[in-house]
Amino acid sequence: MHPSLKTLLNIQELDIKMIRLMRVKRQRQQELMQIKALRTELKEQMTLKEEEVAALNEEINRLEEKIQELSTKYKQLEEQQASIKKVEEFNALTHEMTAVEREKNALETQTSNVLDKKAAEEEILDKIKESLETSETNSNSLEEEIKLSIDKINEEGQQLKGQRDALTEKADPEIFKTYERLLRNKKDRVIVPIENRACSGCNITLTLQHENMVRKGESLVFCEHCSRIHYWPEEQAPEESGSTGRRRRRRVAQA
Repeated sequence: MHPSLKTLLNIQELDIKMIRLMRVKRQRQQELMQIKALRTELKEQMTLKEEEVAALNEEINRLEEKIQELSTKYKQLEEQQASIKKVEEFNALTHEMTAVEREKNALETQTSNVLDKKAAEEEILDKIKESLETSETNSNSLEEEIKLSIDKINEEGQQLKGQRDALTEKADPEIFKTYERLLRNKKDRVIVPIENRACSGCNITLTLQHENMVRKGESLVFCEHCSRIHYWPEEQAPEESGSTGRRRRRRVAQA
């Protein structure tokens, strides 16, 4: 293994832990945003529904005022009719009173419909308020739990960063720059072992010449397919071919 890779492997382990922590942190932050978004949506629905109920109240007041005006007008026409002696004038007033009564009945029906609509909207408004109250009660404890979780993640991240900074000082500057560039691109392990003559990063088979270069560890060797840096695991260093050869020679000697 290239001497510089040992330090970088330790740095990489810290980086992978930090990447995983950041993923968990983003997930928890999204959960927090979803809780706040739900509460905001309920508040917006409540405000909109309150405005609708207020508009219905205004319409009901307007209709009731109009009905009252028509009732007053009808009484005035009745009083006029009582003092009229001519048949033509009496009939004309009767016709006008009928029209007023018809308009008044139509407005009363319209008012009744608006009152029904208002009752339905107020029922919806009560449900929204209840949902908002329940959401705030339940989400407060969940928000606190998420915030504590994020604080712990930040604390652990700071500890990992301190360890990383200490190791960075020991790393080869040029090779470290290459490592960081690869890490930014892949957001995953970029220094990987060769396993069964294949890159353990992209799982593509490598040539024997490539494997031999990695075994020697004289220089950095990059995967031709995914650009990761390869190394030969120390536990694979002893070659099995030597022991196999000895067993074969022993069998030949016995023969």
